[in-house]
Amino acid sequence: MSEGPRDPELNDEPEILDTEPKPPEPLAADPTAYAPSVAHRLALLQRAGGIVTPLLTAVLAFFMGGVVVAATGHNPWKVYKGIVSGTGLPWFIHFGHHHIDIPFTNHHVFFWWDTSVVNNDAYNLQQMLIIATTLTLTGLAVAFAFRCGLFNIGGQGQYVIGVITGLWVGTNFSGMGHVPHVLFAVVVASLAGALWAAIAGFLKATTGAHEVITTIMLNWIAYWLGSWAFGQGGPLQNSFNPSLPVSNDVVPSAKLWPFWGNPALQALHIGFFVAITALVAFWFTLNRTTLGYEVRAVGFNPEAARYGGISVRKNYIITMAIAGGFAGLAGVMDMLGYQYRFGVLDVQTSNIGFIGIAVALLGRNKAIGVGLSAVLFASLLYGTSTRSLNSDVFPTALASNLTWMIQALVLLFIGADVLILYVWHARQRLVRWIRAQWPESIQPTGTG
Repeated sequence: MSEGPRDPELNDEPEILDTEPKPPEPLAADPTAYAPSVAHRLALLQRAGGIVTPLLTAVLAFFMGGVVVAATGHNPWKVYKGIVSGTGLPWFIHFGHHHIDIPFTNHHVFFWWDTSVVNNDAYNLQQMLIIATTLTLTGLAVAFAFRCGLFNIGGQGQYVIGVITGLWVGTNFSGMGHVPHVLFAVVVASLAGALWAAIAGFLKATTGAHEVITTIMLNWIAYWLGSWAFGQGGPLQNSFNPSLPVSNDVVPSAKLWPFWGNPALQALHIGFFVAITALVAFWFTLNRTTLGYEVRAVGFNPEAARYGGISVRKNYIITMAIAGGFAGLAGVMDMLGYQYRFGVLDVQTSNIGFIGIAVALLGRNKAIGVGLSAVLFASLLYGTSTRSLNSDVFPTALASNLTWMIQALVLLFIGADVLILYVWHARQRLVRWIRAQWPESIQPTGTG
């Protein structure tokens, strides 16, 4: 058979695959092909510094604390081992390894969930997490203001205001249902803390008054306000003993729900999940909302933000209000969660808001950093308490001082990166000056 006319566009020759490597695209097509851009390298260094710097800070602080412990004639290893044991962290090591049998049945329950005083690890961990819950919220109160370029020293005063308003609602309105009563107390206390901190933001926005000065002044006002409210004849003093300067206990309908442990032994309450939710809200607000973008822009450069159409004054007020809301929330969580009462002595000795400053600084004002830092400081506070650290290992009179010393060292070493940058720039200036004075003293090296 004869074939039809041949299509000239068809090619019966076998296809030859191009196996030769193609030449690389010119550098103009991909500027980062030769080397990472400066911005890319800077971003990597910032992310690495956000992880390495807090770790080195904590390690150095604990190392110097160990040196002081050794100078007192005690074994630092045993002291720190006792602190870790007192925090309940070994609970994770023994997780699920122990159980107890239920009589007359073939079933058993896991012993690690038991929080009686017999199971020290679980009980200590539950107590430590209660403190970490409060420190997370007070740390967020400082961190959020920092992201707007504001130094919120007033977390303690905002915490006390949250305590006062939370107890006012929690010790009254006994006819309300459980859920409405809890929500009412939480909302009122958070708003009270927000309004208290907004005073400093308003003064900053309108008169330029520095927030450090105004928040310190507001701390003292809250201090004396709490001393009056819980003192003899005060509006929140208890109704059963006129000589005792403490409040009434929170009524049952305002108490938070415990989910781990015996309520008679200060069980871990749902405020723990509130703190985790606050961390998520903190991250989401700063990174996924217009408000967060404006807050960060003002924190980076207020003048540039103002030139870009952002209201700096408005952001100062809103930022301080949100920060105070976190601190007020911490106060009401403590009152409804496990303390249930507050007194004049508590007002005078409480410092949970000030510890929040160290929590925020060590956490680099980031959500996950604040959470981990809160656990670290809560471990120190509870691990060195008289209930946790054996006096045979380290005297109880020195244990709390060790906690304060490590906190101070953390704050000291946090500023070390600023000192290192200053020394580095001073070295560069010295090299330039030497080259200007004796240019022949520095010869280029090379191969001849």
